[in-house]
Amino acid sequence: MNQSSRKTKDFNRPTMRIFLDYFKPHMGLFVLDLSCALIASAVDLIFPLVARHAMYHMLPDKEFETFFHVMIIVAIAFFVKAVMHYIITYWGHMFGVRVEADLRDDLFSQMQSLDFSFFNRNKTGQLLSRMTGDLFEITEMSHHGPEDLFIASVTIIGAVIIMFTIQWKLALVILILLPIALIVVMLNRRRMIRTSRGVKEKLAEINGEVESGLSGIRTSKAFANEDTDYAKFAAANEAFKTSKCENYKAFGMFASSLEFFMSIMPVVIMAVGGWIIMRDEMNYADLITFYLYIATFITPIRKLAGFMETFMNGWAGLSRFVEVMRLQPEEDMAPGTGKPITGYDIDIDQVWFSYDGGDRGGEVEVIRGVSLHVGEGETVAIVGPSGGGKTTLCQLIPRFYDVDAGTIRIGGTDIREIDRHTLRKNIGVVQQDVFLFPDTIAENIRYGRPGATDEEVIEAAKKAEIYEDVMAMPEGFASYTGERGVLLSGGQKQRVSIARIFLKNPPVLILDEATSALDTVTEARIQGAFDKLAEGRTTIIIAHRLSTIRNADRIILIDEGEIKEQGTHEELMNMGGQYASLYKV
Repeated sequence: MNQSSRKTKDFNRPTMRIFLDYFKPHMGLFVLDLSCALIASAVDLIFPLVARHAMYHMLPDKEFETFFHVMIIVAIAFFVKAVMHYIITYWGHMFGVRVEADLRDDLFSQMQSLDFSFFNRNKTGQLLSRMTGDLFEITEMSHHGPEDLFIASVTIIGAVIIMFTIQWKLALVILILLPIALIVVMLNRRRMIRTSRGVKEKLAEINGEVESGLSGIRTSKAFANEDTDYAKFAAANEAFKTSKCENYKAFGMFASSLEFFMSIMPVVIMAVGGWIIMRDEMNYADLITFYLYIATFITPIRKLAGFMETFMNGWAGLSRFVEVMRLQPEEDMAPGTGKPITGYDIDIDQVWFSYDGGDRGGEVEVIRGVSLHVGEGETVAIVGPSGGGKTTLCQLIPRFYDVDAGTIRIGGTDIREIDRHTLRKNIGVVQQDVFLFPDTIAENIRYGRPGATDEEVIEAAKKAEIYEDVMAMPEGFASYTGERGVLLSGGQKQRVSIARIFLKNPPVLILDEATSALDTVTEARIQGAFDKLAEGRTTIIIAHRLSTIRNADRIILIDEGEIKEQGTHEELMNMGGQYASLYKV
């Protein structure tokens, strides 16, 4: 698994320090962005001084040739400023895109490392929202945030300093008005953060409903439940709209207050400046210069207003990103010690397990003191009523979940001492709900062992008895399976998944009700593939149709999390117990 760079970062530090860590690999672009912003700001600051000098000296002294030469230089300076803005726009956004790519890489790697409980609690659409929408907002903040803040700071501070050299009394008025505007910003900041995070959460809920609705569209149509699904979406959409309105209301209060101060500032300057001119302490040229500087720094202040929205959205997205990155990865919660697997017999010794409240809405004890030995190369079938704990027991063997008490050993080694990756490489799981990627049949089979040759893929298909079906398709192994294999029949999907396991060639095999969704003819055909697959492997079969496991070496009946009966088919039938009753149904 690609672990990206997440393992080298400490996500328990303050959020801002985590954010700045992502700047380090791209510091060259970041410095280029700020350098160009500095040059652009310098041009804006110099122009009013040049205009003042022209009004004071060049025009009154009739230095017209010098005046036009200076204007040409100013025009060139503004061309340079335009070039700087191109660099800021293009390379600044490239910086943001690269930061976003690093964030997404770490987030995807982190999600791959989390245990099943995390995915049980979160909808796919909500996770997708974190991978796309949230990261886009962080990207906008990473680019526009420092850049806008830097330009605004340089321009405002530079303009105020120059104003003080022209007329300190008038500059002092500006210096009084600016902190008031800053206080307005800070007062609205907290509310904007809260409402922005609410928008992110509601958007994730909408994405979850959309993903669920589109994934289940066939079921929805089959039950004629489009209105029900639409009602769920409409409720989420209404909640999002309400949250968005609250966010814009907060931003509206912020923007309108700032707009008032920015609009009143020229009026105050005109009034105070007029009073100073009446006292013969300043001339009209200086007042015009002040106006030029007000226009110069009002633009960055307005940009700051826009930045506040960008920052609030970005910070909300960053908080949700860090929230996931701070979750403990599966391998860190109970890491194996790296012991090798020396055999493939399985011992389940007094195992207890219960799902926590997050998985099942309350602690539910599913496995109760189960003990079972499966010899190397033996085929054991597990049967019993639905909800009895069959699937849960088998999910404990590859450590999809860890036991609460007791021990599971493979080859005499506690599976908690075996690296998870190594453990799962040696176990093949075929489930009833087959997942195929939207790709070709060949690539779906090759998923069992990435890097396998075409010949090996074909051989696996033959063993799984899917080869003839594939060759009958117009594009053969290059045929597209569709989303979740929708273009294939149920039996074809199942046999592709079996071919995948043949290619993986694991010594331990778990078949989790792998044929229960198929018709009897297809099931009989696939049963032959399963028999081939099980040869020489330690195999556990969870069966719904008891007729399919009559030839198992042993049959275990589990009910209410406990082993109730075990033996061969004949032995259990002769006992006349629960198995016999289930078989006769």
